[in-house]
Amino acid sequence: MLRIIMKSKVHGATVTESNLEYAGSITIDAVLLKAADIFPGERVQVVNLNNGARLETYAIGGEANSGTICMNGAAARLAEPGDRVIIISYCLLDSKEVSGFTEKIVAVDKGNRIKR
Repeated sequence: MLRIIMKSKVHGATVTESNLEYAGSITIDAVLLKAADIFPGERVQVVNLNNGARLETYAIGGEANSGTICMNGAAARLAEPGDRVIIISYCLLDSKEVSGFTEKIVAVDKGNRIKR
């Protein structure tokens, strides 16, 4: 049996921009993507801590060390600059793999710099 397990997350990121005219996705600072083991194009869930909205989209790599968290396309309607979000990625694991698996949690400060 395969199970859907949280693989990694960027916790408490602050949305820096929104771009309604972009074709979709969320742009994330490349340093945060690497730390959270999220690939460009990978499916992510975004949870807005300000309004409770949840959405699924895909990640796009932003400029390294820019602190960018940009909501693009329709997602721009669900989070605006200043909102705090959690960005979560998932993986499929066989039931036997779950007990040995450790997720990656990347906590960030208000400038979207890694705290731990």
